[in-house]
Amino acid sequence: MILLRLYWEFLLVGLFSMGGGMATVPFLFDLSARTGWFSTGDLTSMIAISEATPGPIGINMATYVGYVTAGLPGSIVAPLGLVTPAVIIILLISRLLNSLWKDPRVAGLFYGLRPASVGLIAAAAFSICAVSLFSWNSGALSLHWPSILLFVGMLVAMNLPKLKNLPSVTFIAVAAVIGIVFQMVD
Repeated sequence: MILLRLYWEFLLVGLFSMGGGMATVPFLFDLSARTGWFSTGDLTSMIAISEATPGPIGINMATYVGYVTAGLPGSIVAPLGLVTPAVIIILLISRLLNSLWKDPRVAGLFYGLRPASVGLIAAAAFSICAVSLFSWNSGALSLHWPSILLFVGMLVAMNLPKLKNLPSVTFIAVAAVIGIVFQMVD
């Protein structure tokens, strides 16, 4: 039964998240709150791991959630649910593509989806920053200084003239090592 629910939940995420993998993050926060399969802290770890591993972030996160929830079968079922709507929509639209693009209503629809996608991605960025940089201790909001220092340090390092041209994977690796050290000390 859990596999069917995983498939259904990720089918809905795939159906309603437009704009790429980061657009799925608000849906995953909702999924976390509704199902209790993972916490918001777990979700931030999933995002970090999914960003650092090769492949589309949405698929990586679906695989991760599926594995955490139902093991290996879940890690197969959740991504299948996520991509099912896209596959069906692509198959349907590919037959009508030439005539659809000529219709101004369709062009208007896609023009209207752009700001919605930007909004979903901005909401995801805000949620990740809120969870990563701040925490609630005894009912009061407090800053998570190690995360803030890491963020500011990486931002400065990426804009230094001598380091600016390094591959982004270098910064990801350095941030991962620093994050691991902060986690060990914390």
